Amino acid sequence: MDTGEVTKVQILAYEDKRYEKLLGTFDLPINPEQFSQAFKVEYDLQQAKGSQSNDPKFKFTQPEELKLDFTFDGTGVIPMSNQTPSPDEPRQFYKDVVAQVQEFLDLVYVMNPKTHKPNFLRLLWGNFSFGTKNGFDCILKDLQINYTLFAKDGKPLRAKISATFVNYIEQVRRVREEGKNSPDVTHIHRVEAGDRLPDVVYDIYGDPSYYLQVAKVNELVNFRRLRTNRNLTFPPIQETGFTSNTG
Repeated sequence: MDTGEVTKVQILAYEDKRYEKLLGTFDLPINPEQFSQAFKVEYDLQQAKGSQSNDPKFKFTQPEELKLDFTFDGTGVIPMSNQTPSPDEPRQFYKDVVAQVQEFLDLVYVMNPKTHKPNFLRLLWGNFSFGTKNGFDCILKDLQINYTLFAKDGKPLRAKISATFVNYIEQVRRVREEGKNSPDVTHIHRVEAGDRLPDVVYDIYGDPSYYLQVAKVNELVNFRRLRTNRNLTFPPIQETGFTSNTG
């Protein structure tokens, strides 16, 4: 049944990276003025000396970024969501911008004392859900707040928010969804001058914290000084039982 209510963008916060422990939700009072998606593919652009062209080699696809621009309004004209007003209970309106901003920050930005990091987030917008069947799973990357309207006593009445979220997919789930099989997931990397093991591990697995396990697999005595022209093996995570050290 269509109630005539406008579907609002909803932000769900989770304590764990598997998105199983829901902590809370936040509905944007006013839907975004606009949103944008950013996609980036990384290539190795190094080329031989004296050459005029190059054959770029694919390295990895960076996580998608989603930027939302929206407004918090405290002038008393925006009705609160999910109300069932009656003659005895008139509709309520948003009047405290500072409180709205703080509630938003607590959910998406403030460090969770149990995990020692900001919460994992899922963005939803009705059936659209920002283009994926389960919503946009992400973490906050960047946030800017501009206060643009003030009461006579200096109290903010309007705040414009620009928030950038970066797509997050838990490692085991990412490997499963990519659907890769050996030898596609088993990588062989030839060490070049200047290579650092955590950087190479990040390029392959998307998580630098696996570098100690990779060092063990390759029997590296000193992973801080990699011998150039040596081949390193990066096996499938599911076959090795690798676990992230970042939690």
